Amino acid sequence: MKLNKDKLNKRQEHILEIIDTLPKISTPEILLKLSNYNITRITLIRDLNYLIDLGFIERFGKARKVYYETLFAYNLFKIIDVEKYFKQEIDQRSVSNNFNFNLLNSLTNIVSDEEKKYLNELLVEYHNNINKLSKTILKKEFEGLTIDFSWKSSAIEGNTYTLLETESLIKYGDRAKGHEKEEAIMILNHKKALDYINNNLKKFREINVSKIEDIHNLITENFRIDRCLRKIPVGITGTRYKPLDNKDQIKEYLEKTCKLVNEGKDIFSKSIILMLLIAYIQPFVDGNKRTGRLAANAILMANNACPLSYRNVNETEFKKAVILFYEQNNISYFKQLFIEQFEFAVKNYFRT
Repeated sequence: MKLNKDKLNKRQEHILEIIDTLPKISTPEILLKLSNYNITRITLIRDLNYLIDLGFIERFGKARKVYYETLFAYNLFKIIDVEKYFKQEIDQRSVSNNFNFNLLNSLTNIVSDEEKKYLNELLVEYHNNINKLSKTILKKEFEGLTIDFSWKSSAIEGNTYTLLETESLIKYGDRAKGHEKEEAIMILNHKKALDYINNNLKKFREINVSKIEDIHNLITENFRIDRCLRKIPVGITGTRYKPLDNKDQIKEYLEKTCKLVNEGKDIFSKSIILMLLIAYIQPFVDGNKRTGRLAANAILMANNACPLSYRNVNETEFKKAVILFYEQNNISYFKQLFIEQFEFAVKNYFRT
């Protein structure tokens, strides 16, 4: 997947990569790096002005001292070599350790026109599929998706139940041997929360802090976890990123997240933003990413779109995508996984 593929040609993508790799680079230096394209200085200036208009780069200096640097909008969407990035140990990676207070202002139009077109084609396919199904079959399909979602979302958090064990637990109440009691509770809480969302779809056409807390309360029920917005600092395994530790700021930015989501028009952008920002803000002591996945599905379901089960996502890759957002405020890999999982859901559930 390319950065705003529908807006940039390959030469312009290459220019962005050059400027990002070599900050404070001048026009003659960029032209030299583009020798294989055999372009004129005038064409390069036209490309640079176009990239400035898109908000990906900025021009600094005057006359012969003019140079270019990439802006945050580019860093948000640029393609990162995930394998190469995570070959570096946690303390070797150059990361944004602290909460980016300007991040929310940049999370607009995160789904490109090309991506939106494909997702909407899948949405039409989903609508065509469910219109052919009886209420009985729809209920059965939702139960299957619920089992898959409860299993995989729990597995992402380290739960060791297999899919078959999860099915037996949800369908028959059979707790698998050799597992901690808390693992069964985690899985059953997923089912309870997803059922609650499905039975209250109108409620989730708009989101607020109270509704996020409702989801969190269900997903953490019967665990010794504080259900209120946290008042203490938390650390996140696998990253040096540290979320907000001020309770007033936590509430403020969670409210800003809800406002941003409610003002959005594209349901896929809304779903991605809500899921990532709940994980980024970490409003609760525990259960944040689970709450985010459920809240994101609530947005989809309330807007008559297929929820995600994440059944075929690799747990490690999902975690990497979230950490890239923590450390680099980069959304590209997470967006790729989201699109793949929406495609998987449409192709594998609610079909005759």
